[in-house]
Amino acid sequence: MADVRVAEDLWSTGMLPEGILERWLVADGSRVRAGEAVAAVRIGEALHDIVATADGRLEVMAPVSEIIDPGCIIAEVHA
Repeated sequence: MADVRVAEDLWSTGMLPEGILERWLVADGSRVRAGEAVAAVRIGEALHDIVATADGRLEVMAPVSEIIDPGCIIAEVHA
């Protein structure tokens, strides 16, 4: 199992605007490949893709519109 995290470096160092899980780009239970974009998060005015960290089946752990923090786990990938 591999965690899919929202990278801490997406937030600016000066201030921490609220992050929101904008949408899932693949469905829960789908097969994904390492490096494939699986979700989009909005931090301040910027929209960022979050990628799978391994090949396998995606298990979504956070719903759309969830407030997210730096480094939080939003999904897992199971081999």
